[in-house]
Amino acid sequence: MHTKEEKLQAFSRALDIMDTLREKCPWNAAQTVESLRPMTVEEVYELSDDVLRQDWSGLEKELGDVLLHIIFYAKISEELGRYDIKDILDRLCEKMIFRHPHVFGDGASEGMTEEEVAEAWEKIKTKEKGGNRTILGGVPKSFPPVLKAYTMQDKARAVGFDWEHPEDVWPKVDEEIGEVREALEEGDPAHIREEFGDALFALVNAARIYGVDPGVALDEACEKFRRRFTYLEEQTIAKGLDLKKMSLAEMDAIWDEGKAKGL
Repeated sequence: MHTKEEKLQAFSRALDIMDTLREKCPWNAAQTVESLRPMTVEEVYELSDDVLRQDWSGLEKELGDVLLHIIFYAKISEELGRYDIKDILDRLCEKMIFRHPHVFGDGASEGMTEEEVAEAWEKIKTKEKGGNRTILGGVPKSFPPVLKAYTMQDKARAVGFDWEHPEDVWPKVDEEIGEVREALEEGDPAHIREEFGDALFALVNAARIYGVDPGVALDEACEKFRRRFTYLEEQTIAKGLDLKKMSLAEMDAIWDEGKAKGL
């Protein structure tokens, strides 16, 4: 691994390259925080994919791409006379020290559990905002819905708003699914959408309570569906069949073959 001096030199080189790109590259010079935003979201998702795949080489690349975007935003902010990368890093350092009194404070404690640290973190963040910050105020509206639901529920849990026993969540899940069925019988599209949302929210909550990341679980389910459906497509082509003309029973038979193969 590299020394701290080597790391600082590499970071300084990245800043110099960004300065040059903003000055001499028409595309880079034309970018704004608004134009960067969708690309940043894409880069974060690509990084997330490599984390899930445990692709360390890919992760190295994607971390670089995300860091590039951070440097890019900082450079644009500097040009606008608002702040630069030093201000960003200073603010980050001050925030991390403030939010970890058990590490940096006079009363530092090594006996805190992970859960106690998480609960203290939420209280400190509220204090940081002068006591006016709502518990859910820090959850981005642009979060993907499953992540947003999970994060909201977890923040509510941190202040005691949670089921006392894990099994207590299931009557709520059953209740919400029952309300979906009732809404379907009524036929009001807006009500149907509302009840489906409530049912999904309750199921995400159940996953959280049992220590399952619903986003990861759903992603694994999607990839399993991809593998099995791809097998179905490949087998129909190999057998000279037309997927669109096959019965559901015929498709299910091939689907079960893929399932039996562990796909």
